Amino acid sequence: MATKHEQILQYIDRLPIGTKISVRQIAKDLDVSEGTAYRAIKEAETQGYVSTIERVGTVRIEKKQKENIERLTFAEVVNIVDGHVLGGKEGLHKTLNKFVIGAMQLEAMMRYVDAGSLLIVGNRYQAHKLSLQQGAAVLITGGFDTSEEVKQLADELDLPIISSSYDTFTVASLINRAIYDRLIKKEIVMVEDILKPLSETPILFTSDTVKKWHHYTEVYNDTRFPVVDDQMRLVGIVTSKDIIGHDESATIDKVMTKNPITTSPRVSVASSAHLMVWEGIELLPVVDNHRKLVGVLSRQDVLKALQYTQKQPQMGETFPNLIMSHFREDRHSDELTYYGDVSPQMTNHLGTIASGIMTTVMVETACNLLRLHRRGDMVPENITVYFLKPVQMESSIEVKPRLLDISRRFGKVEVSVYHGEQLVGQAMVTAQIIDR
Repeated sequence: MATKHEQILQYIDRLPIGTKISVRQIAKDLDVSEGTAYRAIKEAETQGYVSTIERVGTVRIEKKQKENIERLTFAEVVNIVDGHVLGGKEGLHKTLNKFVIGAMQLEAMMRYVDAGSLLIVGNRYQAHKLSLQQGAAVLITGGFDTSEEVKQLADELDLPIISSSYDTFTVASLINRAIYDRLIKKEIVMVEDILKPLSETPILFTSDTVKKWHHYTEVYNDTRFPVVDDQMRLVGIVTSKDIIGHDESATIDKVMTKNPITTSPRVSVASSAHLMVWEGIELLPVVDNHRKLVGVLSRQDVLKALQYTQKQPQMGETFPNLIMSHFREDRHSDELTYYGDVSPQMTNHLGTIASGIMTTVMVETACNLLRLHRRGDMVPENITVYFLKPVQMESSIEVKPRLLDISRRFGKVEVSVYHGEQLVGQAMVTAQIIDR
């Protein structure tokens, strides 16, 4: 039987898109405490099908699929630009396809505005009206208002009119930054994206016998199965090692490995792969906050996912990518050397290269050297910095990683950083190698 928390989540999930949600109303409708209702609403918000909007409240929104994660809802735009809604509140759950800056004559502007767009413009009432009529929402910059006629039209069409005190350039930059961040997130595959769901996962109960395990091995051609209690909470895992020497009539709870290592749906696949290699496990149960089993992750699933991400086009640069873009690689046989300049963005408040930037450079160059010797993904395990010396802004530096040791699963590299002839940084980096 579902708990009250699960019943509330199911209730929220069934609500129509755009429905306003309140703690008090849910507590009253489902006869639960307001504390229980509040915790369930917050979990629904974490799972992505509820959004809290300032001056509007909590709204049921459409949960975004992985391929559409880069699209923002108008509700999110309100939060990003510190805006407030003048009209069309019922349409805040909708997503925008693109934004258009209205810095041209009205007729020319309308050629670029279509359904699903967001027009960013100042106090031009006619542009507000025409934009709504063409199915686009409006973001008014400079803190300006609009006419009552436009507000009424926005309410009728369920298209938001948003006002922000920021100027057009700032607003466009904020929205563009938010979309860019989401493009990076799209590249990061999460456990929930690839796990084998509970409906497809063979499970054993504590009351089952070893005989059923033998039956499962023939049916599913596998030897590892999660073990749950009657509430579907994970209590153990059973493998062929656990079964050896036990009679077929023995119950699973007597032979299983208790308290197995687990992960959660919102953990990245790379992190889970790291955990599986480090612990030497082939099957990783996935549980929710209440330790209820939601699926399993096998080593084959992880390898397929990592191979898939390697084939995807680069859609956004992460922080290490931006740092390493300032360096030129020089390769001779199995040796690498990197040359670059210390840009203003790489410095601290004293004008010298920041220690975090220097550490990132040493880790990235070490991993790049290991990739020359082993095909796979490198996960830094440990970095020991021997010393760092201050390097001034706009100085040229030379980074030389040297291979100390490498095996099938681990690699060790010493990295030296030079400014001219002077040694300005040195560290030893140990990384784990995950096969693709």
